[in-house]
Amino acid sequence: MMNLTFRLAELSDISSLVDLINQSYREQQGRSWTTEAGFVKGQRISQEQLKQQLQMSNSILLVAEMDSSKLVACIGLTFQKNTVEIGTFCTDPHIQNMKVGRHVLEYAEQFALQKVSELDSAIMYVLDVRSELIAYYERRGYIKTGNQKPYPYEADVGVPLVLIKLIEMKKDLK
Repeated sequence: MMNLTFRLAELSDISSLVDLINQSYREQQGRSWTTEAGFVKGQRISQEQLKQQLQMSNSILLVAEMDSSKLVACIGLTFQKNTVEIGTFCTDPHIQNMKVGRHVLEYAEQFALQKVSELDSAIMYVLDVRSELIAYYERRGYIKTGNQKPYPYEADVGVPLVLIKLIEMKKDLK
């Protein structure tokens, strides 16, 4: 396993994070298998959207660095009562398929449990057209709940090229 260090994202990280998130979600490059490029066009996040996310009181964005300076992954945690919602999760496309994402997800789940001891589950929303990503999360212990949401056009996170729904996946953390 490569040497990853974790910390909270800071406002000074915004530019690097916007590049990382948009590359990871919207471009096909490197070892990438998580891109949405064939399904959604336009940027995934703007500097202003990320700044707002970092300023939310119930939300945390963790970053993973390699060699203590290169940002290689991030994962967002939004706390709601006894549940944490996972989002804004990405790994640098050039180091995908090297267990970095798995390590980041495990770290985030443990971090969330330490922060809120009464937490009992993690949820996330995945594009229904991303079968390989759904299978990945199933291998990490997440299950499809049957709940669905329409694509969030109003969130300004890109425009779908195909009909898309978000499916909810949940993992018991206890």
